[in-house]
Amino acid sequence: MRAVSGGDLKSRVSDLGFAALVLFGLALPNASASAPTVQSSAPKTQSQFFHGIEYMRLDRWAESQRLEFRWVVPRQEASLSSSWSTLSFNNDSRRCQLNGVTAWLSYPIASQNGMLWISLPDVKSTLHPVLFPVRNPAGRKVQTICLDAGHGGKDPGNREGRQQEKTHTLLLTTELSKQLTAAGFNVILTRSGDAFVDLLLRPEIARRRRADLFVSLHFNSAGSGDGRTVQGTEVYCLTPPRASSTNARGEGAGTGAFPGNQNDSGNMLLAHQVQRSLVRRLGVEDRGVKRARFAVLRTAEMPAILIEGGFMTHPAEAKRIYDPAYRRKMAGAIVEGIIGYRKIVEQ
Repeated sequence: MRAVSGGDLKSRVSDLGFAALVLFGLALPNASASAPTVQSSAPKTQSQFFHGIEYMRLDRWAESQRLEFRWVVPRQEASLSSSWSTLSFNNDSRRCQLNGVTAWLSYPIASQNGMLWISLPDVKSTLHPVLFPVRNPAGRKVQTICLDAGHGGKDPGNREGRQQEKTHTLLLTTELSKQLTAAGFNVILTRSGDAFVDLLLRPEIARRRRADLFVSLHFNSAGSGDGRTVQGTEVYCLTPPRASSTNARGEGAGTGAFPGNQNDSGNMLLAHQVQRSLVRRLGVEDRGVKRARFAVLRTAEMPAILIEGGFMTHPAEAKRIYDPAYRRKMAGAIVEGIIGYRKIVEQ
């Protein structure tokens, strides 16, 4: 799948109920083992609109969550930290660091009167799912994983010489299935051979088989101008309703709510856990957790992600992608991320 830059600010997003929680300093309940439940007495603060999107002051949000706010570069870069979390933000950037992983915001950090501001949609859909993850209902386990080998049959995906993406996504899926099964998971596949499967049928297969997670596997490609230099892994989850995607390609279906958005919190947490494991285990460039309204994510009725495991257009990275030993290592990293997600939501 080809990397595409993020879209522009598009529409006003306002969740009044959530805004009230944040603006009056009430933290969401926490389900993380490492992060204490926060009962903040932070002062009230006002919201502000930038480009039609509601924002709040970053330092006030940090105070409400008992995170220490510190300027790295006055008026330009700030870090937030506690005993259980670290974050950093830059003015006019959609890119942030969230507990050791790059994450892409739906809207850029804004600056006014010498202070940084963050959009309320990003507080809700990017930060809180990772910092204050939601537990599964009692007794609900993460047991069945649906693996989706990208492309197949008449759809080869990216081509580099004689190499086709569909071949290597299936090889990775086969290896990942073995390792997940060995770890005690049940695994179902959207394809086990070189067959074409309609994009919308893939999450439907997961639904019919009652999968707890949906993981689509791909390898990336960059344009001819910089194709030989761009490298690294990135993990996508579904863009929240009306928010701006990192990759806006394929959004002809609209920017409203889709069935997959009912799992926005789980989508983000799963993407974060898997991206962190890939970067740490493989030592690759961290291209971040990103957002897109890809067809396989829109209708998934369980937490779902799409993994771009590296760039076939980068000579050195492509060589690794075609290496069975490296694919085993990548599969191990994905398993580790899924297990990390399970430990959090099943607490």
